[in-house]
Amino acid sequence: MRVIVGLGNPGPEYRRTRHNVGFRVTDFLADRWGTRMARHAFLSVIGEAFWRGEKILLVQPQTYMNRSGEAAVRLRDFYRLAPSDFVVVHDDLDLPLGRLRIKSGGGGAGGNRGVASLIASLGSKDFPRVKLGVGRPPSGHDPADFLLQPFTLLEEAFIRPAVARAAEAIEVLLIDGVERAMSCFNNGSQDLAADKIS
Repeated sequence: MRVIVGLGNPGPEYRRTRHNVGFRVTDFLADRWGTRMARHAFLSVIGEAFWRGEKILLVQPQTYMNRSGEAAVRLRDFYRLAPSDFVVVHDDLDLPLGRLRIKSGGGGAGGNRGVASLIASLGSKDFPRVKLGVGRPPSGHDPADFLLQPFTLLEEAFIRPAVARAAEAIEVLLIDGVERAMSCFNNGSQDLAADKIS
C-alpha cells in the first residue's frame, strides 16, 4: 500500500491558497481515479483507491500544516508502513510558479513546516516528495502571508496544468519508481512559462 499525503490547511478559507496545492493534487487524483475524499480518520480526510491493482490512500491532514506529521504517524503505526511508503506533495517557495520538482528523500525540509513535521514525527527523511513551485513573494512581503493568500487569476492559469502534471508525476512514480519520475519531470522541458509573469 502507498500513501499520497497532500499538505495544506483545512477549511474553506484556505482552499485556493498557495499553501494548499498539495490538497489540490490529491483532489485531482481522487477525481482521476474515481474516488472521493470522504473518509475522516487518522486526523485526516482520506480517499481510498485501487489503482493498477494496488491500494492507495489519498490523505489530506486536518491538523494544519505545521502538525502534518501527527496524522502521518497515525497512518504509519496503524498500517505498519515504512517512510518510503509515503509520497508527500507540497508547495515550494523556492521553485518558480508552476515548476515541478521530485525528490527521492533525504535532506531537510526546505523551510516547509509541514515537511519538517513529517520528518520529526516519522523519524526519517526518507520519503519521496513532489514539490510544486508557487514562486517567491514580492519584495517586502512576508512569505508566510504570501503562502496564505489565494493565487491570482493569472497565476491560476499556470497552477491548474501544474497540478495535473504533478498528478501524472505521482502516477509515474508509483509505476516506475522515483528515479524514473525524476528523470521525466525534473527537467526544463516540463516547465511552464510562469517566469514571464511580472
